[in-house]
Amino acid sequence: MIQNLTINQIQNFKGKYPKQLWYLFFSEMWERFSFYGMRGMLYVFMTSQLFMKDTDANLQYGATQAWVYAFTFIGGLFADKIFGFRKSLFWGGILMIIGSIILAISPKNLFFIGVSFTIVGTGFFKPNISSMVGKLYADDDNRRDAGFSLFYAGVNLGALIGGYICIAVANGNLWTSFVPINLRWNYAFGFASVVMVLSLLTFIQTQKSLGQIGLSPLAHLTTSKRKLYESVTYLGSLLIIPIIMIMVSNTVYTDYFMYLIGPISLLYLAYEMKGFTISQNKKLVAAVIFMLFSVVFWAFFEQSGGSLSAFAVNNLNNTIFNVKLDPNGVNNAANSLFVIVFAALVGLVWLWMNKRKIEPNTVVKFGIAFLFLAGGFYVFYYTKFFSDTFGKTSLGLFSFGWFVITFGELCLSPIGMSAMTKLSPQKTQAVIMGMWFLASAYGQYFAGILGANIAEASEHATNVAKLTVYADGYKQLAIYALIAGILLIAISPFIKKLMQEVK
Repeated sequence: MIQNLTINQIQNFKGKYPKQLWYLFFSEMWERFSFYGMRGMLYVFMTSQLFMKDTDANLQYGATQAWVYAFTFIGGLFADKIFGFRKSLFWGGILMIIGSIILAISPKNLFFIGVSFTIVGTGFFKPNISSMVGKLYADDDNRRDAGFSLFYAGVNLGALIGGYICIAVANGNLWTSFVPINLRWNYAFGFASVVMVLSLLTFIQTQKSLGQIGLSPLAHLTTSKRKLYESVTYLGSLLIIPIIMIMVSNTVYTDYFMYLIGPISLLYLAYEMKGFTISQNKKLVAAVIFMLFSVVFWAFFEQSGGSLSAFAVNNLNNTIFNVKLDPNGVNNAANSLFVIVFAALVGLVWLWMNKRKIEPNTVVKFGIAFLFLAGGFYVFYYTKFFSDTFGKTSLGLFSFGWFVITFGELCLSPIGMSAMTKLSPQKTQAVIMGMWFLASAYGQYFAGILGANIAEASEHATNVAKLTVYADGYKQLAIYALIAGILLIAISPFIKKLMQEVK
């Protein structure tokens, strides 16, 4: 089934993008429909169906998403050492399908077990498809950033469709003619399982074009020994699901986990670094600095699933240019729409600048990302000056805030994924990619805490007062993002030295 393509044949492609990138693009697109569709429903489901307080729902949202991204570190580790990228991706997809089916059957009664299957599944799926994208490019290929930007458009095409459709169906603002009222949430969660099947089918049908990329790292062992290691991993990933369920449902356990997993991952990286050269280790230090700054970025950005969901429900009107829309659906999907429109263009701009030797390096791109993030949150703050007497403000202006933030995301997320593959040695790439997503886990975790603090400050307030509290909170985040961006640009010469020849 595997074509005899060598890695050099795959990497020596003509044009801007390798054909394999398109196959991975569509597999990732459907998986992200599933993931973002579910993510966009979590906060509203917990407050409207499980009747959690706003503060508890924010903490629970942060904990759930933190576990999702934290598990990518573990998934990356097992892919590196046992499964290989492909088998890890397939197993993760199967677990995500099971989790979505469980939620579709009885979301209220089986919420935490369904979410736990999804957490473990995403951990096996997510870091490995990104690592395979990195393998399509030679180390010195300047087309890599453009490739990751296009891949990122696939991520967001899925996020756009899933992020809007699932919550709009659940809220009764879409397809009401054939979705029964009492089954809206069941249908919404069910969509996630259907599209995840499409994701796996896409990968299965196209993986032969990947040559040797993503195959088992244990190919040198006997078949029986390899199957033993794989079977133990399968069994272990199933046995951990009840443990995840207990820890996710109790955010105190999540606190303990987050106190431990970051230091443990850094210690593991330090252990791996003993086998590398000084030059390689400097690059890994640079990668860790990028990870630390990304924690701050995602802590602000991921208000989308928590406090911004509450803001959308309570304080946004439902029209843009006289078109009626689901406000929370727009909150979930606007960013993804803008990424789809502009991701490839931004990637081509990097190529254009590179040819003229004026392309900003990765560090400066990160700094610019924070400046855009600051601008977007200032727009969120500014919406309070357009509110009516009921505390409802402009959905259009709110969407413009996401438009601004999108350019920040495009300067950080695809560039960050690309940087991780360039800065990490071959044997530890999946672990480094997992740590990149672990940084996102900390961002999600702190996002929940920030959202809970905003929600607590507005508890029992009128809708008008809530608008003021939330808007002022976003102004504070804008200031902090501005400071982070300026700091990052200021220390860029130091980080560039660590990165050496990596641009």
